[in-house]
Amino acid sequence: MQQSEESASPVVLFETLAAANGKQIGVATLNVEKTLNALTMQMVELLSAQLRLWDQQTSIVAVVLQAAGDKAFCAGGDLQKLYASMLEHRASPQKNDLLGNPHALKFFEQEYRLDYQIHTYRKPLLCWGHGIVMGGGIGLMAGASHRVVTEKSRLAMPEISIGLFPDVAGSWFLNRMPGKLGLFLGLTGAAVNASDAKFVKLADYQLPHASKAAILAGMQAQSWSEDAAANQALLSALLLTAEQATTEHEHGPLRRHFDLINQLCASADLSQVVQQIITFDSDEVWLQKAIATLKKGCPASAWLGNALLQRCTHLSLAEVLRIELVAALACSSSADFAEGIRALIIDKDQQPRWQHASLAEINPAALEQRYFATAWRASEHPLRDLEASAK
Repeated sequence: MQQSEESASPVVLFETLAAANGKQIGVATLNVEKTLNALTMQMVELLSAQLRLWDQQTSIVAVVLQAAGDKAFCAGGDLQKLYASMLEHRASPQKNDLLGNPHALKFFEQEYRLDYQIHTYRKPLLCWGHGIVMGGGIGLMAGASHRVVTEKSRLAMPEISIGLFPDVAGSWFLNRMPGKLGLFLGLTGAAVNASDAKFVKLADYQLPHASKAAILAGMQAQSWSEDAAANQALLSALLLTAEQATTEHEHGPLRRHFDLINQLCASADLSQVVQQIITFDSDEVWLQKAIATLKKGCPASAWLGNALLQRCTHLSLAEVLRIELVAALACSSSADFAEGIRALIIDKDQQPRWQHASLAEINPAALEQRYFATAWRASEHPLRDLEASAK
């Protein structure tokens, strides 16, 4: 599924555009179109290093993060390589060691570190989220200072279908959505369009994809300065003016069903919430798909996603990512995550066999111990430095 890291084509393209006042705009392009720009370890490392370099260069006043192709910005992470590492881990003497899968540890640590780097980037960072934006793609987009969605944008956190949970700070941004929408999206993996992406605060501007060239030209013509805050305002004004010139957009299904979703997810009992959703009868295709995904999804993932939302309600972004790293490693050492990848991506039989047939079979105490274990002392956590690096 993933492009080889030894491929002749660079997996991320970097260039600079000349701007006014002798300044430059850095442009990073995810360049693995045939895999829907799925995020590999190499891509993470390249992006992180280049963002650091551009941050240090006074000539660079803004950064654009985009993707090759018309289908996707980024459809998620490199699950095939992760799957291979999980099989190797489970067959090794370290199978019971949470830290026994070095690939999983490195990938999730570096991915979360990159997400945090984007959230705290000092310079304006425009993410053009055209097409499919899922999982790790939302991780890249969510923290950008200026997030654009288009007529073809489809955003989702579908981890319940593969035995994971909405990570890449999902426990942070899902908690900040209106009402119970974050819980609903985490449980159902439902995709949202551009209008709904703005409504749930995953995007800032809704623009036609055809306007991108004009936006980049407009950025090149701006009177940039050395003041990062002033430059943030310049880009905001440019995008707002462009958005105001477009046709007004209709509400998406998430906003139209806001009251209904709040009613379905009102109970403090997760089992009751799930029962309310899966027994709801609807003629609308979007709701039907959301309900079907939850029915077929991993019960442990539903439990974990909800537990993380509750645990992370009042935590900082850095604290959330530290908790998610432990949970992601626990998922990587459990059977469900590997089984979900096998069923959906490797064998493609679409018939995952989860460890628990339903929430009723789950022992919360056992899952608490598994997913919220203390893998490191606070002073040793791989992401312990994140708070200090915040701008």
